[in-house]
Amino acid sequence: MNPLKEALRIVTLLFLILLLGMLGYHFIEGWPLFDSLYMTVITLATVGYGETHPLSMVGRMFTILLIMGGMGIILYGVTEVTEFIVQGEMSGFLRRQRMKRKIGRISNHYILCGYGNTGVYVLEELLRTRRVCVVVEQEITKVNKLAQSDVPVIEGDATDDSVLIAAGIGRAAGLITTLPNDKDNLFVVITARGLGPKLRIISKVEDVASREKFLRSGADAAVSSNFIGGLRMVSEMVRPETVSFLDTMLRDNSALRVEDVRVGSRSEYRGALLGECDAFSKSGVVLLSIKKGDSFQFNPPASTILRDGDTLVVIGDPGQIQTVRSVLDHS
Repeated sequence: MNPLKEALRIVTLLFLILLLGMLGYHFIEGWPLFDSLYMTVITLATVGYGETHPLSMVGRMFTILLIMGGMGIILYGVTEVTEFIVQGEMSGFLRRQRMKRKIGRISNHYILCGYGNTGVYVLEELLRTRRVCVVVEQEITKVNKLAQSDVPVIEGDATDDSVLIAAGIGRAAGLITTLPNDKDNLFVVITARGLGPKLRIISKVEDVASREKFLRSGADAAVSSNFIGGLRMVSEMVRPETVSFLDTMLRDNSALRVEDVRVGSRSEYRGALLGECDAFSKSGVVLLSIKKGDSFQFNPPASTILRDGDTLVVIGDPGQIQTVRSVLDHS
């Protein structure tokens, strides 16, 4: 039951019965409109006042029908309100309204479409690395679970424009879609690209052969769990210690992360030499590489000049990375 639609339906029915009663008395008895409205109100309210003017036989028959119709609408309204309260929908409605206001205040966040087998790990990593995330999910049990954990969540279909708008796509930093099938994920990519031309969009893809189709449709990257899983199994076989190291970074709450940090257009270090940048020593992160344009410089020398738009690949814990990002990434 949609509480707003039900409330609107009840109010509309009450308005119509008041209008019908007012016009009925006006044309049947010839009374002024205000007297007709007053008679309608006291009749439906059953307050026991006398007739405004003496009623004809036809007027009395009309009053009987008006009472029956009006009481039916009033009882219907009382039943709906009682059901709304008894079934606990009021608390759910209020919770959704609070969630809507909370999401309205969020910006530069990530939208996760689908909290399924893949989405649960995506959300876990986003929260672990201190990213703000809004989840879009259709299954009500999952929505309630996320809401109880104080995770911003929207109940709805991620392929619907209005749902993505409600999730704050216009203010978001990126969108990840992990719906069960490629068709729905592709539709989300197309919809999201239309709503956010500069938005970074990552999609799950089941069929590796469909990857190019996702990229042409607007996805910045399309990730196949089967393909990644195959590479991982080989890595476990031939380079187990490297995999163990990477797993430690990804799964331990207090461990290291490899992250991107962009040099912003208003950064105080824009145009400075890398050797002059003390952001790394202050934060404790280790610089691995710098991406300039389409090329990477691994272990860059101190004479490297930091330019607007350069991307630094660093390693550190989430707190350290957040510190260096706050210093370098001023756009």
